[in-house]
Amino acid sequence: MSSTASSRARNRYRFRVVHASNSVSRIYYNRHVEARTRGSFYGAAPGPVYARFMLRRAVSVLLAAIVLTGCATTTVSIPNATPGKPLTVPGWELRPDGPGRFPAVVLLHGCAGIFESNHEWSRWFRDQGYVALLLDSWTPRGVGKTCDPSLPDVPNTERFDDAMGALRYLQSRPYVDPARVGAIGWSNGGVFALSVINGPSLERAKKRGVVLPEPGFRASIGFYPGGCYSLVQELLVRPLLVMIGDADDWTAPGPCVEMVEAMRRRGADASIVLYPQAYHYFDVIGQPREYLAQVANHNKPNECCGATVAFDAGAFADSRRRVAEFFGYHLKGK
Repeated sequence: MSSTASSRARNRYRFRVVHASNSVSRIYYNRHVEARTRGSFYGAAPGPVYARFMLRRAVSVLLAAIVLTGCATTTVSIPNATPGKPLTVPGWELRPDGPGRFPAVVLLHGCAGIFESNHEWSRWFRDQGYVALLLDSWTPRGVGKTCDPSLPDVPNTERFDDAMGALRYLQSRPYVDPARVGAIGWSNGGVFALSVINGPSLERAKKRGVVLPEPGFRASIGFYPGGCYSLVQELLVRPLLVMIGDADDWTAPGPCVEMVEAMRRRGADASIVLYPQAYHYFDVIGQPREYLAQVANHNKPNECCGATVAFDAGAFADSRRRVAEFFGYHLKGK
């Protein structure tokens, strides 16, 4: 990145820019970086923060990620929270050994449906001491595993209701701590991970007659979430972490930056990390860099078509560390 381009990035996004050597990767941060002060996971910091993506560390994380343990996966079917006509949504539940009570995480897939990557994340959460509940919102609605623009548009309320049904289910389990449940979503699922802690979304759900399980989701994470532009004028009521590549041409980072900055100005506990030269699916292990020509894309004329995807080992390793720290603080901390 040239010094001129770097200056533009700092001025537009108010990010700190950390330059890279062979063993230190650049990363853009907003000005609120890691400092556990006054009960907030992310606070203000006086100077730049350096993120070191050591190759040895990235490789060790990848190797750990593909090791499978012996704990069983349980297939579940849960009613969502739609008033009057709840839909039965299938899913996969994984939980650690022991009686609990454990913190828990609801996982929300992207527009292409369930990936092996989603299952890999579920196993990782289980190994970290969480009950993981991965929902399949597409199968019961007859939606295929594709992001083709010709597919039927599922109303936004439906995936919100799925997440609330999952929260209610987890809170009913004797091995789950009902006050320590988080949400995490990818792409299309990412915006719903945001919506379940968005104050106006919760109020709109109440007006529809949705019974919201108390105390609700405790914190949320969005990986390259779609729909950030729709939440710029709204306000989160629980902590949020967003992670996205600055080269993402499917869910552009700009609106997510704008959303986080706007919400922070209104008092929200929200942070965003941008990974330089990383694309959509940067956390999907083994995903080659390719251009998906047939996928719907809000950033294209008439929302069609095409986007770049690619795994990025450094961004993945760093994002996994951040997930562990963020949920560790908000779901496991006192």
